[in-house]
Amino acid sequence: MFARGPILRDRELTLRPLRFRDRDIWMQVRRVNRDWLTPWEATRPDLDSDGPLPSYFGMVAFQNQEMKAGRSYSFGLWISDQGNERFIGQVTLGGIVMGAYRGGYIGYWIDQRFAGRGFTTRAVVAVTEFAFSQLQLHRIEINLRPENEASRKVAEKAGYIYEGLRPRYLHIDGDWRDHSTFVRENPGI
Repeated sequence: MFARGPILRDRELTLRPLRFRDRDIWMQVRRVNRDWLTPWEATRPDLDSDGPLPSYFGMVAFQNQEMKAGRSYSFGLWISDQGNERFIGQVTLGGIVMGAYRGGYIGYWIDQRFAGRGFTTRAVVAVTEFAFSQLQLHRIEINLRPENEASRKVAEKAGYIYEGLRPRYLHIDGDWRDHSTFVRENPGI
């Protein structure tokens, strides 16, 4: 559908699939934000916290494979400042199922130095519009930990409506955690 993946833009914010050559900046931003992100990050119950995770290259290769199959679209968030691009986070439209469901979910994270400035909300809106207009999805969910007030604000500002609580929904930060589910439906379908 897209040669190298879709590129979405909103003023100085660009969303594009990560590339192998983005490794160093991705690793640097993740390292700086480790403590900020750990309470909200998915973990694998079959691995201890020191267990092997895919390499950056494995992650990007998997994301590219999933995008080509139409099952997931993962975007790096970049802001332009006087001609320079700066990596600030990531948003993923994943778990895409067509057929009678025609839906998926959105997950996101942002560099703490850029939090609270509207970039994440704008990215979620851009990905939602892409999902509704280009992919013709009917329903998108955002599942977040109830205590994550900042993430809840992103979902609400992006037009998502609280649907309910899912007990022990995802393995996050080493345990099964409850999640609040926010939903947006495509008015055009």
